[in-house]
Amino acid sequence: MNTNRRTFFMTLAASGSVLATSAHAQAKADEKDPQSVALGYVADATKTDTKKFPKYAAGQVCTNCALYQGKASDAWGGCPLFAGKQVAGKGWCNAWAKKG
Repeated sequence: MNTNRRTFFMTLAASGSVLATSAHAQAKADEKDPQSVALGYVADATKTDTKKFPKYAAGQVCTNCALYQGKASDAWGGCPLFAGKQVAGKGWCNAWAKKG
């Protein structure tokens, strides 16, 4: 393997670990953000306003939503509705869809 190719792969590996680290350091979704307000996002599903969001049912949380991009055991994870931000695993929003 020549030096340029070796350097390229070392740089690629280092970049991958930096990207993985930055993904874990993403900002957390704020309940007061306009996007969060529009979707009725709450970091604690038990605090969902059921009069305003009657779709909510006990047991619905981000970790069991089809849109949640983390593991079921993760406290925070990605969601395509909150680009660049993480949502609470115990959270909920009006776009909740059963993982299936």
